Amino acid sequence: MIDIKLLRENPDLVKENIKKKFQDKKLVLVDEVLDLDKKNRAAITEVEALRAKRTKLSKQIGALMGQGKKDEAEAVRKESTEIGEKITALEGEQEMLQSEIRTRMMTIPNIIDDSVPIGKDDSENVEVERFGEPKVPDFDIPYHIDIMESFSGIDLDSARRVAGNGFYYLQGDIARLHSAILAYARDFMIGRGFTYCVPPFMIRSQVVEGVMSFAEMDAMMYKIEGEDLFLIGTSEHSMIGKFIDQIIPEDNLPYTLTSYSPCFRKEKGAHGLEERGVYRIHQFEKQEMIVICKPEDSMMWYNKLWQNTVDLFRTMDIPVRTLECCSGDLADLKVKSCDVEAWSPRQKKYFEVGSCSTLGDAQARRLKIRVAGKDGKKYFAHTLNNTVVAPPRMLIAFLENNLQADGTVRIPKVLQSYMGGQTVLTPTKK
Repeated sequence: MIDIKLLRENPDLVKENIKKKFQDKKLVLVDEVLDLDKKNRAAITEVEALRAKRTKLSKQIGALMGQGKKDEAEAVRKESTEIGEKITALEGEQEMLQSEIRTRMMTIPNIIDDSVPIGKDDSENVEVERFGEPKVPDFDIPYHIDIMESFSGIDLDSARRVAGNGFYYLQGDIARLHSAILAYARDFMIGRGFTYCVPPFMIRSQVVEGVMSFAEMDAMMYKIEGEDLFLIGTSEHSMIGKFIDQIIPEDNLPYTLTSYSPCFRKEKGAHGLEERGVYRIHQFEKQEMIVICKPEDSMMWYNKLWQNTVDLFRTMDIPVRTLECCSGDLADLKVKSCDVEAWSPRQKKYFEVGSCSTLGDAQARRLKIRVAGKDGKKYFAHTLNNTVVAPPRMLIAFLENNLQADGTVRIPKVLQSYMGGQTVLTPTKK
């Protein structure tokens, strides 16, 4: 959510930003907010004037009563009561106007960074840099589910009977590898100075509205029936929510946190969930990184965050690239975002395994996360998030890039201690 002062002072900038995101249907919201804001400020001014008048009348009542002029005092008291009724009505109007303004402000997209490429959708995202040499072996690489099944490592049929499509049972070495990658990612981030957290896996609607757009909420979040609770789609949601309504001493910044959680997503709008794949699913686990910082430090942290993911994947010999998200592919709260994509030797292309974003002060403004500066002034913090690793999607990249011609899977040195010293996984099926 942008600052309403920016919209008042530079509505053309806000409109131009909407056009850059190819959301022209939202242009009308700018003028609607300006009109509602004008009415709201007029109501505030009128209420203040009426309160001042009522205070003056109250003093007159006392003076008249002291002079024994009861009839005159009663007339003034009646006028004061009528003013009170007007104030109550105006306050109700103000509440309605402020609600209408907030609803529209929550829908107007955040101002994107000048460096963001302009494009309509993800097909116009821009490759930034590659890390590691993508290779295609001289043997055929099976589909990732077939690789997992060769280790008796996945059971999709049972999962469908229990929960439907988009769920899975991992088992044996594949399940252990899944947990090993998460544990390694946790320790990797701790080694980079991040504080490890396990957050609540459910959050209230106030937090949901603070961390994402209405469109994202509808497409992603599972609601707990009969409760003001939602299952989180990523630990970023509850980790940012941790600071709701807080005033943070400037000396405490930055907060650098890495959090583990299961993630639950409806995947509404997806083109159907693959029955045999685990690329797009309703439930998965993830290690995340979150930063709360001063505004002037947010771009520095943005670059550090995506680099952490690149470095993690490279320690496991997985080639990756960074892809700058264009304006039309940015969620409404995001200022700038890039995807980290891993190389798929089977598909001979890269695919997304993580996303890094800076949201400016949009989440902080919604959740009232403020910083107390050394000069005594308060300002909104900046928030950032990035995926460290998200199996089982990451397992696809891992298995394809470490598969050997004989069907075994090589375990990189950094994971061997998490796998009980194993250096290779051997199939249980031919």
